[in-house]
Amino acid sequence: MRSKRDKKGGRDSESRNDKGQSRRRGGESSNRKESAREAYARREPSNRKGAPKSAKAIVLEVFSNSPDTVFTMRQVTRRLGVTDKHGREQVQKLVKTLVQENKLLAVDDDKYMMNLKVEIVTGRVDLANSKYAYIVSEDREEDIRVFTEHLQYALDGDLVKVEVLPSVRGGRQEGVVVEVLQRSRTELVGIMELSKNFGFVVPDFKRVYFDIFVGERHLNEAESGDKVLVRVIEWPDKPGKNPTGEVIRVFGPAGEHEAEIHSIMAEFGLPFEFPEAVEEEAETISDKIPTGEIAKRRDFRDVATFTIDPADAKDFDDALSIQKLENGNWEIGVHIADVTHYVHPRSVLEKEAYHRATSVYLVDRTIPMLPERLSNGLCSLRPNEEKLTFSVVFELDENGKLYDTWYGRTIIYSDRRFSYEEAQERIETGEGDFAEEINILNSIAKKLQAKRFKNGAISFETVEVKFKLDENGKPLSVYVKERKDAHKLIEEFMLLANKCVAEYVYGLGKGKKRPTMVYRTHGQPDPDKLSTFSLFARKFGYKVDVDADISEELNHLTAEIEGKPEQSVLQNLAIRTMAKAKYSTEPEGHFGLAFDHYSHFTSPIRRYPDMMAHRLLQHYLDGGNSEDKDEYEERCKHSSEMEKRAADAERASIKYKQVEFMKDTIGNQYKGIVSGVTEWGIFVEIEENKCEGMVRLADLNDDYYELDADNYRIIGRQTKRIISFGDEVLVEVKSANLADRTIDLDLIETLKQH
Repeated sequence: MRSKRDKKGGRDSESRNDKGQSRRRGGESSNRKESAREAYARREPSNRKGAPKSAKAIVLEVFSNSPDTVFTMRQVTRRLGVTDKHGREQVQKLVKTLVQENKLLAVDDDKYMMNLKVEIVTGRVDLANSKYAYIVSEDREEDIRVFTEHLQYALDGDLVKVEVLPSVRGGRQEGVVVEVLQRSRTELVGIMELSKNFGFVVPDFKRVYFDIFVGERHLNEAESGDKVLVRVIEWPDKPGKNPTGEVIRVFGPAGEHEAEIHSIMAEFGLPFEFPEAVEEEAETISDKIPTGEIAKRRDFRDVATFTIDPADAKDFDDALSIQKLENGNWEIGVHIADVTHYVHPRSVLEKEAYHRATSVYLVDRTIPMLPERLSNGLCSLRPNEEKLTFSVVFELDENGKLYDTWYGRTIIYSDRRFSYEEAQERIETGEGDFAEEINILNSIAKKLQAKRFKNGAISFETVEVKFKLDENGKPLSVYVKERKDAHKLIEEFMLLANKCVAEYVYGLGKGKKRPTMVYRTHGQPDPDKLSTFSLFARKFGYKVDVDADISEELNHLTAEIEGKPEQSVLQNLAIRTMAKAKYSTEPEGHFGLAFDHYSHFTSPIRRYPDMMAHRLLQHYLDGGNSEDKDEYEERCKHSSEMEKRAADAERASIKYKQVEFMKDTIGNQYKGIVSGVTEWGIFVEIEENKCEGMVRLADLNDDYYELDADNYRIIGRQTKRIISFGDEVLVEVKSANLADRTIDLDLIETLKQH
């Protein structure tokens, strides 16, 4: 329970108990370490809604309910109520499987009992909520559930040792953390709640189930209500206490733009500035291009070349060149900033680029992978400047048929810097400088896109929310970014370049060992998730046949839902059914693009994997042997992890701005779609601005509603009123909480049910 505040808004000093007894979750202190068996004996009962027991778990429960008892097979089947021959045979198979898994012991030919031998497993913490976590181990197919009181203060992502308890309840094995081997984080962002001589930091991160005690000498002048970054300096050695921390950065009052954005950066471990040594090394790089360097490269300076980017872009990774060949075909060059010419292996710039692995795009700023000297200067393909590039040059006819491809280092001179809007104007009007070239490229791009879709590429386009901010960062409006032909033109040629680079390197291994390469891979969708998604789509009246060609089915669905209120909800759900794209040295293909081999080559200013691809491609062009696969696989894993962190930070900043925008709309009513159902409430995505809020079940006063998880709906106990996923509703904005980044809604009425 939270303690009472004193009159100054801090904590009553009496709430302190031996340096910070837990205020939210309590717990008894003890002078000795609780054993795993004792922890098991007083555990909370498992009752995970919507998680049916497996047949194996049901059989194991017979033994776990009487762990010291020896059972014959006949006794087991009788306890299960199994009387027929087939059923007895199935139970016997399950018992033998449990013996093989060391969960049961074969005492005699026909006698079995629980295996009470302690099993220790190493795995990562995946915190489900404030009550329990799952430990995910490569050594076990099934995860182990651990209640937070037995986590030893381990956090989401920590590597831990777990003692597996000798029972399965509710279809899930349980355990107790006995050691935290590796912590994923020791620094947390939160709001300071101050008392007279100490304070508590309440973490922003939802996957933290305790607050941090901060003594007076470690407050660093933080005040109540400030957003702060706190470092844990002491972890408790027994339950019932709080970790002790020190404030290492004060961001300012919660709710202020800079404080919130900086706290998001800190929450996801994003850097605030470049180390001095990195900036110094960047400044020492000459901006002069030696004549000898030009002589080594293919010269495109006299070929029509331009860039097409967002209007506010400062770093230009890629440029396109186009010229007609004597045979009537088109030579189209995809020219990419030659970052690895300037960033050398083992340099401090290289180490920093690897550490960051990606640029991060928050709502109001970019956190670059490379210092501005490189990202916006030396490497950026700015107009009217000679630039060093790494290029993929295609010979294509007007129908997009590919005849030849060339790879190598080049020098270019960009004649024009187009914004997407300016390029789109050339496409729509056919007028203006380079209008002919842009329209030829657009025509060929459409043919390339059609070929991709015909080969099975998925045509989903995710909804991208954008904000118009004032000079103080306050959101004035929120809108969905529209993708037009100019965006798709650039995308198609980048996709083609990435595909061809991957295919070229893969093809070098014909008849021998495949050379190491950094691929961008995307696996097949999970069949179970697809089946679930099919049920969701059916509630909207759409059929997705999971036994047919799933690419065709999803593309057909995309065409059907375009422009409809449910488009965003269904596309987001469909994307969740897909495997996550990642970087890998394994050439596993890309399902979403329908490419057998695909790499990332076209954005080295903002992605470290592209730098790796550049180096590997040049190495093989020079006749080099395959590089160390294990080393590159480790770099791929790191890059994938950092990419996820960047995406999470971007989503957090968008969510924060959505909540801030909705604060000025309290009392307003909007149409929306029920986008999720839980035992606490229903999520509604507002149709007009794509902001998502929750209608809490406790606020539905006409009845007591219960979750029907299997059918994605809630049902009134008395009235039998049903509110389902996908229903169109009218809601009123009740509140917008910046600290929690949540929007609360009131349900006014159901407009249309599915």
